Amino acid sequence: MTTTTPSRGLARARRGLAPGGGGKPGADGGLNRRSRLASQATRTFFWLLLPSVFLLILIHGYPLVYAGVQATHDGSLIDTGNFVGLDNFANVLGAPAFWKAAQFTLVFTIVGVFGSWLVGMGLALLLRTRIPAGGFFKVLLLLPWVVPIVVSSTAWNWLVATPDSPIPAMSRALGLGTPLFLANPTLAAVMVCAFKVWVSFPFMMMMTSSALSSVDGTVYEAASMDGASRWQQFTGITLPLIARSTYISWILMTIFCVNDFPTIYLLTGGGPVDATTSLVVLAYRRVFQDFQTGPGVAIAFLMTITLVVISAVLYRQIRKSSVE
Repeated sequence: MTTTTPSRGLARARRGLAPGGGGKPGADGGLNRRSRLASQATRTFFWLLLPSVFLLILIHGYPLVYAGVQATHDGSLIDTGNFVGLDNFANVLGAPAFWKAAQFTLVFTIVGVFGSWLVGMGLALLLRTRIPAGGFFKVLLLLPWVVPIVVSSTAWNWLVATPDSPIPAMSRALGLGTPLFLANPTLAAVMVCAFKVWVSFPFMMMMTSSALSSVDGTVYEAASMDGASRWQQFTGITLPLIARSTYISWILMTIFCVNDFPTIYLLTGGGPVDATTSLVVLAYRRVFQDFQTGPGVAIAFLMTITLVVISAVLYRQIRKSSVE
């Protein structure tokens, strides 16, 4: 008969062995092994991810820290300069040029986001219907987005830049005068906003088309049987069902518009008389033309903070939208 002392029994119990058994592991032993395996897997994933995380920090973190250093100094592109604290931010916020650029950036962003969304959504809804050569038209409508921005801006300059350009010449032939689209401040702002809608609506069209393709057609059939009109189906079914995709496209297009440098600079250069100078163009001028690195980077930081706030607000709307 085998006897087991209390101390030996406790030791065997800690190892998950029965008091009189032959050493087979119990449930606790299996849990311990699984815990050790999970810990080993966690350590393995950590060491595998560490090089990528370090590379991301090096690529994005270092420039961000260095930009923060420049924003708090009065240096140039070749010299950091003296530490001035938040004076650059105070000077930027107190400059009329900043608020004028911020006003145009706001108008440019609103028109760019909602103008391209309305055009893109309208075309996406149109392409859902049975129209001849629908695939060909889809490819054709992508051209403004696919063509390089340099080519598009050159084409628009050719259309409106001088009094002898096609559109001013056509207006003159119709007896409407000769509008100077890129010399008049108001017309230049209108042209820049229209150009942004032109190059951006294909993106919105693709986002909306992708969202509409996931909507079940039987929902519309049921709504039609209940007597819902086309407008009621659009406002009560289509818009709620594509709400998340819509908010995501708004976030992306807002970022694109606020950070859009080539669309404005290639078409008008920010003129005339700074009528089309956005914040990103103003930051570029401060850094690369006036060699005032501190104020230029401060403008960029203010833009980043604004974009983070807008993105956070729209992201909350994405979470609130109940789409099943």
